[in-house]
Amino acid sequence: MTSLPVLGAAMTLDDVEIHRDWLFERQRDLELQSFVDARVLNGDWTPLAARARKLLDGHRGRLGIHGPFWGLTIASRDPDVRDVVSRRHVQGIEVCAAIGATQMVVHSPYTTWSYNNLDNNPSDREKIIECCHLTLRDAVKRAEDIGCTMVIENIEDKDPYIRVGLADSFGSAAVAVSIDTGHAYYAHGSTGAPPVDYYVHAAGNRLQHVHLQDGDGYADRHWSLGEGTIRWRAVFAALAKLESNPRLIIEIKDKAKIPASAAYLASLGIAE
Repeated sequence: MTSLPVLGAAMTLDDVEIHRDWLFERQRDLELQSFVDARVLNGDWTPLAARARKLLDGHRGRLGIHGPFWGLTIASRDPDVRDVVSRRHVQGIEVCAAIGATQMVVHSPYTTWSYNNLDNNPSDREKIIECCHLTLRDAVKRAEDIGCTMVIENIEDKDPYIRVGLADSFGSAAVAVSIDTGHAYYAHGSTGAPPVDYYVHAAGNRLQHVHLQDGDGYADRHWSLGEGTIRWRAVFAALAKLESNPRLIIEIKDKAKIPASAAYLASLGIAE
């Protein structure tokens, strides 16, 4: 990246109503988080999609959604569970098709337990990848058809490379990598994982999406940027080496502080 990156944000449609001017002023990237709940996806979500299209009329930033994740794992060995998880992800991709979103966030299957046990039983690494393919194959194919990319976000991942290998295993432009800075910082502070910038280096140009949130390394805080202790200069120095132009999405609990979070990084001279 040759100039300062422009920050986007994760919001519900209600939040877009509030922050629409901030979003449109710089045509910032947006991740909609109004379609994560199974009750929404199983119901008639077309009015929500219509509302999104109306609110975002004239928006030229990149649009994505957070996919379904509550209670779901993409690596289940139970075929009945896989059927449900598969259907949820296809439903998410259909939302993307309806609103013109080109990215959907998917949660990593890897846990701290996985890290310590993947080599404890023969073929466990391969089995996780096999189950993920069985779960996501229909969603990946549909994503390929509509030009959407599913980005796999670290949750408990202690190994910053393992998720990259999972994404690569699909051999598809419709599967790439996401990093959540707060999740990486939790793993660093609580499970001995590398610092956040190491996750960026590990992902390299497979990285197409970043959740920006601050924390203390103890829990998944989703604090406003600057309220925690993440070393933002190191993170953005690593991002500056990439050519993949990942979406930089502020994802914090207090949506009222989204502009302040962007202003904080601007005050450091590392983003706008």
